Amino acid sequence: MEKIGLYLGCNIPMKAPDIEQSFRKIFPVLGIEPVDLQGASCCPAWGTAPSFDLNTWCAISSRNITIAESQGVDIMTGCNSCFGVLSEAKHFLDDPTRRKAVNQSLAAINREFKGTSDIYHVAHVLHRKVGVDKIRENLKFSLDGLKIAVQTGCHTLWPSDVYKVKEDNPYYPTILRDLCEATGATVPHYSRLESCCGMGGMRSTDVEKSLKLFKEKLLSIKEETDADLIVTTCSSCFLQFDMSQPILKERGLIDFEPIPTFYYTQLLALAMGFDPSQVAALSQIDRSSIISEIQSEKRLIKEVA
Repeated sequence: MEKIGLYLGCNIPMKAPDIEQSFRKIFPVLGIEPVDLQGASCCPAWGTAPSFDLNTWCAISSRNITIAESQGVDIMTGCNSCFGVLSEAKHFLDDPTRRKAVNQSLAAINREFKGTSDIYHVAHVLHRKVGVDKIRENLKFSLDGLKIAVQTGCHTLWPSDVYKVKEDNPYYPTILRDLCEATGATVPHYSRLESCCGMGGMRSTDVEKSLKLFKEKLLSIKEETDADLIVTTCSSCFLQFDMSQPILKERGLIDFEPIPTFYYTQLLALAMGFDPSQVAALSQIDRSSIISEIQSEKRLIKEVA
């Protein structure tokens, strides 16, 4: 079984621990052993060190990467921001002068950045290391007949030129679509597929602008796909879709019920037969009906040990 370092970041353990549990349930079944990165800290997020000093940012990020290096594993993160921050920091450390300066800082804690661990997103690991065929082989329930609108999120797409692992075309992302289609669901295209959902820095600085951008994306999904559920592989996007749809509904800005939203590994865990109370327990939008539909007897493919 291949080992990979599980970098959780901040959002998932603090706000969505059921997403973490879905990681820990599905990956061993699929041949991947998530290894905890002992002592990992914040990535650090945009708006902190990356916004005021590149060397400080790279020192903090590279310390996290050296933990994976010392454990002999690559990094897998479920947060798009963490993926972007760690990947870009590693890219900046291709500069010999900056690497020397950062390693001088790391020497104070007896660490050295070597660049031997690669940075993967959960979606990359599922798509490239596991593969859609193995996902299909491990399904207990089929999602045939359900329509999914996918939300890839920004920081796994751009800046694409610095990412070692990435989409073939960031303006037409297909990885999450492929993963969702592996469950048997239909994944229709919509015009704002690659657009930002308004989370992150915008949400924390101007909520109204964030909600305006989010509403535009949500209406594109509703009008062009009429999806049964929304699936993302970004923890921040998940929080935006789950928190903001009820706000828009309460304000009378949308005339339809909020669309249930899942992180992909939650959806996959449900399709593999795992207990919803462990892998999809926390949400503001009521997901009980769609969970019951996913795990209904009529969708049963086989009993999975």
